[in-house]
Amino acid sequence: MHPHKQHHDRHAGTDANKQFLHKISRQKIDPPAVAPGVSTADLIDSAFLSYNGGRLREGCQLFVRKMLADNGTVGLALSGALTPAGLGMSCLVPLIEAGFVDWIVSTGANLYHDTHYALGMDLFQAGPNLPDLELRENQVIRIYDIVFDYENLLGTDKFFRTLCRGEAFQKTMGTAEFHHLVGSYLAEREAQTGRTGKCLLAAAARCGVPVFTSSPGDSSIGMNLAALMLEGGKLRIDPLRDVNQSAAVVWDAKASGGTSSVFILGGGSPKNFMLQTEPQIQEVLGLAEAGHDYFLQFTDARPDTGGLSGATPSEAMTWGKVDPDKLPDSVTCYIDATAALPLLTAYSLTRCEKRPLKRLMDKFPELTRRLEAGYAETRAKRAE
Repeated sequence: MHPHKQHHDRHAGTDANKQFLHKISRQKIDPPAVAPGVSTADLIDSAFLSYNGGRLREGCQLFVRKMLADNGTVGLALSGALTPAGLGMSCLVPLIEAGFVDWIVSTGANLYHDTHYALGMDLFQAGPNLPDLELRENQVIRIYDIVFDYENLLGTDKFFRTLCRGEAFQKTMGTAEFHHLVGSYLAEREAQTGRTGKCLLAAAARCGVPVFTSSPGDSSIGMNLAALMLEGGKLRIDPLRDVNQSAAVVWDAKASGGTSSVFILGGGSPKNFMLQTEPQIQEVLGLAEAGHDYFLQFTDARPDTGGLSGATPSEAMTWGKVDPDKLPDSVTCYIDATAALPLLTAYSLTRCEKRPLKRLMDKFPELTRRLEAGYAETRAKRAE
């Protein structure tokens, strides 16, 4: 035996050893054979046992059993080209309409391409190994294995410019207010064309779900709004209003005795914007809070690069973004969201009854007032 190294005797397990094994175990691996016609929810519960399959099962169960509690507020962060792949209409719209998503932070690109569907424009499945120069010569746009006519971009650009020249848009707004107004017009367009249910922004407007964009200039929507400024338009986007309104949503969820959950697809700026609500509440505004209660992320980003997209919930906990007492409930599943989201959607719609819509968009004045009142008390204590 090495003189400086503790010796661990290997032997048949004692009763104490077996008790330890059972303590760290969750369930015995003894799944039934997969049978024809098994439901998605039953398959996930019975056969997704280990590795990222196990994490996906844990994520689905966390979403249904804890995040969707009656007093739970669920925020959804979207990055990556999800709506062009049809995941808006297949998954996100049903989740919104079921009351399973209460507020959203998305890249502008997802919302821009989502608009194609409300306007009746077509996107197509193709393959990833296409001759890109020929695509360019034939006015075809490619998003990996999705293709569509360049006219989709021109038509959607024209829609936003024409719409946002209207009197209703000639003011300063946060992105949630802007998207709600746009979504209301898109909902009308869906109803006129018989395409209701195809557009994420339209569904969010109908259900009163706020949709923020953390980087409003970083998309074709922002590019078109910038062009309107050159025309002398009065529309201005106020990202600081977004910071306060998103923090107000989380503060009200927690101060009212409920829970705040984050469901993150991908990472990037939407992930940070959603998580920063807690440091805004605690660190900047000085209000007593501990962090989001539940954290679920589908991502392919690695944590060892130091980027926010791959940052773990335990790292987020050190910033005050996640409640340390709830950290054991956090789930990170290293899987493409395009594979995981349809499974979670089917699971949750099967295992959970629809929830009443919170309609947070309608409550912003009151939510913001409460946040202002709390911050005023902090400022008085700080003598600022």
